[in-house]
Order: sequence, then C-alpha cells, then structure tokens
Amino acid sequence: MTAVQDHIADPIQMEVFSNRLLAIAEDMGSILIRSSFSSNIKERRDCSTALFDASGRLITQADHIPIHLGAMIGAVEAMLKRYPLEAMAEGDAFIANDPYLAGGSHLPDISIITPVHHEGKVRFFCGNIAHHADVGGKTPGSTSGASRSIFEEGIRLPIIRIARGGQIDEDLLELIAHNTRDPEERLLDLRTQVGTNVRGGAMLVQLIERMGWPAVEQAIEDILAYTRRRLRNRVAALPDGVYRFERAMDDDGFPGAPVPIVCTATIAGDRLSFDFDGSGPQARGAINLPDSALKASIYYCVKAVLDPGLMPNQGIIDPIEITAPSGTIVNPKAPAAVAARAVTSNRLCGAVFGALYQALPAEQVMASCNDSTSAVSVSGWHPQRNATYVYPESMGGGAGAFADRDGMDAVHVHTVNSTNLPAEALELEYPLLLDEYALVPDSGGAGRHRGGMGMARQIRARQDNTTFSARSDAHIVPAPGVFGGKPSNVTRIRRNPGTAQEEELHSKATGLVLMAGEIIRVETLGAGGYGDPAERALADIARDLREEKVSRAAAERDYGADRVARALSLG
Repeated sequence: MTAVQDHIADPIQMEVFSNRLLAIAEDMGSILIRSSFSSNIKERRDCSTALFDASGRLITQADHIPIHLGAMIGAVEAMLKRYPLEAMAEGDAFIANDPYLAGGSHLPDISIITPVHHEGKVRFFCGNIAHHADVGGKTPGSTSGASRSIFEEGIRLPIIRIARGGQIDEDLLELIAHNTRDPEERLLDLRTQVGTNVRGGAMLVQLIERMGWPAVEQAIEDILAYTRRRLRNRVAALPDGVYRFERAMDDDGFPGAPVPIVCTATIAGDRLSFDFDGSGPQARGAINLPDSALKASIYYCVKAVLDPGLMPNQGIIDPIEITAPSGTIVNPKAPAAVAARAVTSNRLCGAVFGALYQALPAEQVMASCNDSTSAVSVSGWHPQRNATYVYPESMGGGAGAFADRDGMDAVHVHTVNSTNLPAEALELEYPLLLDEYALVPDSGGAGRHRGGMGMARQIRARQDNTTFSARSDAHIVPAPGVFGGKPSNVTRIRRNPGTAQEEELHSKATGLVLMAGEIIRVETLGAGGYGDPAERALADIARDLREEKVSRAAAERDYGADRVARALSLG
C-alpha cells in the first residue's frame, strides 16, 4: 500500500467509494441473516460483517453489533501473524473464536475471515462474525456468568484454515459442530458464514475491475486519512483536560463487593487517551473484558459521543491510545472466564461516556443508560426436532434522558445491538411460552426529562428438565441521573413470581432445572433522569400517569403530591 497522503486526492470519489464498500458489507450482513438457520442469527441478528485491506486495516463495518468489531480485528491480526499472504490461496477461509489465542471476545462469537484475491494477489479480507447459540462447555448457551475459567466455556478455536481452495474442511467442521449441543445448527450456520464471505469477495472483485486497482488503492488511503483527520479535529475542538468517571459492577460474578470500572480520559490537543487504572481486579466469574472487547467498546464510545456520522474504519482507531492494567477486570490474564463480557462492556461504556461528557456542554450530555445487558439461556429437549435446543436472549432496558427529551424505552444500548426474539418465533422454535412482554412501570429515573423504561419478559417452560442460566448485572447498582435527575430502578430475575415458590435469583444464576409450568421473569432496569424533577412539565407527568409508565405513588414521591394533583387536573 502507498503511504498515507496529507491531502484527499478526490473527495467525491472517496465518498462514493466509501459508500460502495459499506453497501458490500451491509449486503453481506443481509445474506448472513437471511440464510442462517438459528433464530439467534436470522431473527435476533446477533452477527456483524466488515471489510479489511491486505495489511489488516479496517476499511468498513456494517451497522450491526459494535462489540463484534474488536473480535474481527483480532482474528485478522492473528491470521496475518500466523499465515503470510503468499500462503493464502483463492478460496481459503479461516475460523477463530478464542480471546487469548485469536483476539476473540467470547467463545460463542465465531469469526470467519476470507482473503479476496485479484490477479493473484490478496487485496482485501471479508470478515463476518456470528453469535452461535451454543459452543459447548459446562453450561448450555456457553455464556454462564458463573464460569471460573475459559475451559468451562466451550470449544476454543485459534486461527485455523476451515476452507482450502473453495472446499470446506469437513473434518474440522464436524469436529467443531459435535462439540456443541446442537450440531445441526452449527453446521448450517458455519456454512452460511463461509458462503457470506464468498459473496462479499465477488462483489469486491467486481469493484476492483470496475475502478482499477490503482484507483481503489488511492480511495482506501483517502477514506482512512479523512476519517483520521476528522476525528482529530473533533478532539481538538474539546477543552484540554483530564476527565475521570467511575461506574461499578454489582460484584465479580459471585456475591460480594461492587467492582469499580474507572475511566480517565485525557485530551491534549488532537490526542485522546483512555486509562483504566483503578479498575477492579480480575473477576472470579465470567465478567472479565478481554482486550478486543475493551478496544471495540472504546471505539464505539468515541464515535457515538464525538461524531456519530464518522466512517467506521481504521481512521477511528489510529488516533486513540488505550491503557489498561494487566490482571484487572478490563484486561484479564488467561485463562480467566469471559463469557459474560458484554455486561462489563456496557458498564465500561457508561464510564467512558461519563468521562467524555465532562468535556461537552450540558445540553449535549446524556444521563446514564441501563449500561447493562440481561441475557438468559434456556435449554432442553426439543421433541419435534428430536434434538437438544438452546435458546439465547439478551434484553434491553432504558436509555438515558437528554436535555430536551425523555430517554427511549426498552432498547439495547452501547455495544449490544441485537433485537429481541419475537413471541411468535420463540414459541414456534422452542417448547416455551412467552407469558408477558412489557415495559416495567417506575423503572426510569425521574427528572426534568425521565429516563427510559426497562422491560419485562416472562418465559414459561413447557417441558420438564428445562435448564435456565442468566448473565446480568445492575441488580444492586442502578443507572445514575445527571444534573439532579434521579437514578433508575434495578434489574430483577425471579423464578415462579407470584407463587408460594417465588425465588429471587442472583444475576449470574446458572444451571437451574425447571419443570413444566415453571416461570422465569426478567425485569430490566431503566435509565437515569436529566435535571431537577421539580422542573418536569405537568403535561409530561400527566402523560406518564395516563400511560401507566409511572404509578401515582412514585409520581408523588418524585414530583410532589401537589404537582401530581395539578397534572391530573389537566385531564
């Protein structure tokens, strides 16, 4: 590749080219979603796609799951370290998932990386990653928050060639699939991932033949230089300073003291650095955040806070410096467990947002979001398929309030961007019933603008010996408000609520065996409020009461009985 230019050779061609690349990545994502077998990919869209150049630089990422970016970058880096370009043949493909051996984030996220040849040379890499419902290990779903080692979490894949010259290695594919609880799903979804990259590569070759390689090469350098410069300009516009913010995990995966996540952001001219010194020690449980997930979380935060329209490529990565002490919850040592890393990733994003917001005007600040992801895995025997099923689900919560509006209700935030499985799909795919899917009243923090609401999802087992596990947080530590706004509620997971057998579950409850008719209810937290609750408009209070988003008792507590009475008098 040529050296990075100080100027943009052709700004119009650069913009057109960037959108062409993004369209290819988005098309790959659509193919992966439409063609997959498992509901976790085809319905919940827990997958991502990206393109890299021959030196491993990120060229674009489709708009899917932010935390996946780090794992794909890690897989490409591991591949280039192990295999020289000249050893890669047309039609080869590589597979990886391990955080310590191949830059992954947790084992269920399996990356496929495929070199794209043109005129006998590797010009690009197509990458995709998908969250597989199960990859083996001690607990169904392979995401138990209570695992103590990565060896409990499933099959570990260093970077390995899974296809040679266009032919999938059937022996390797079978080995991987039969180390999981649903080998049919794994076989079909892995084949889809390999095929998705083949289609992406064909589109890239067409682009090269249309433009010519010299023009493509120059356009790549232009978009990276432009993105890098644009981010540096955004940083330079902020006041220099050192900004510190702290959030905390409830515990380290097992009952105990809260674990701090401390972010110190330093702005000096156009340079931006993040230091996580002061964060808690490596966790006993599976909430450790590996290097690739840490980086992906920070790249997302910088883009979201400073310039949401920034092109998703290497230009965002280059200007950012990251330091995290080894042996901490944000930089664990092998073989620490990492299955529930998304919970920590989202809490870390809350700390990064809080630090960066200190450099912004108050009207651009957002109250804390739920900064969590409550995920469950339900598993058992599927009589129609005559096979074991594993149903994974991650649930959103409230988004933080802004200076001019309430927060959004029941949404995923930060690095988890999947959808919830629709009730119809859930009941069609699995021997389960969805009793309730609703908002949680009184879950958003009060304020001039109210924090978004959490969500409730209640699932009933239809067969005996159904196994349930959770990976969650914020059962103790709520989402704080800003500028006088109140905090949210907290998350609750209950077994058989409203019965004599009701049981409050720990956030990392693992391996519970349910009989037919038993219920699991998850109620996620909302988000923090913005501004003094005494400043909330009476019409907004009345609307919340009318829509039953806030109970009268909570409204009187937060806004005052007199103001509530006046709000109700509005009709």
